[in-house]
Amino acid sequence: MTAPTTRTRTATPQDRRLEALAEAALRFRAQVPTIETWGRRLAVVLRGGGRLLACGNGGSAAEAQHLTAELVGRFEDERRPLSAIPLHGDTSSVTAIGNDYGQQSVFARQVRAHGRPGDVLVCLSTSGSSANVLAAAREARRLGLTAWAVTGPGPNALAGACDDAVTVEAAATSTVQEIHLAAIHLLCGVIDDALGVRP
Repeated sequence: MTAPTTRTRTATPQDRRLEALAEAALRFRAQVPTIETWGRRLAVVLRGGGRLLACGNGGSAAEAQHLTAELVGRFEDERRPLSAIPLHGDTSSVTAIGNDYGQQSVFARQVRAHGRPGDVLVCLSTSGSSANVLAAAREARRLGLTAWAVTGPGPNALAGACDDAVTVEAAATSTVQEIHLAAIHLLCGVIDDALGVRP
């Protein structure tokens, strides 16, 4: 009887993508205390009738809307709906503002419309240099909102424009976006814990 042969699998680009994601996730653990602080702070804001605004472009817009959906709907367990608005979600406003005032104003003008002192703006950008997201962060701080940045590698302009930031150290934009989704889920979990949500 012959011994079974063992085949060594050659690493593929997909393997390397997963390895990069795992490495980025392990590095991102250092940012978790900041996310925990944000979640507890945001729970106080939302419990008190405040609101979360979120903005980003492209994939970051999708992440912003994912965050607001988890709050208005639910994350993992039942709780009351929380006030959260993705600023790219109103296409009529976005296109009208872009047409009348320029693309750099599409989020900042909505911050002026919807934001109140004490509210929170979460700004997502893989590059940390999106002009319209930077404008929104600056407008938020001018109006008395708290602005938080979720970006790719730091330091970057958006992280500097906000009150606080978490950055993802990864070379590929796709990896940054994947870690951003994990950060959103971590944030939602902390919010629910702080609100006393139970299964």
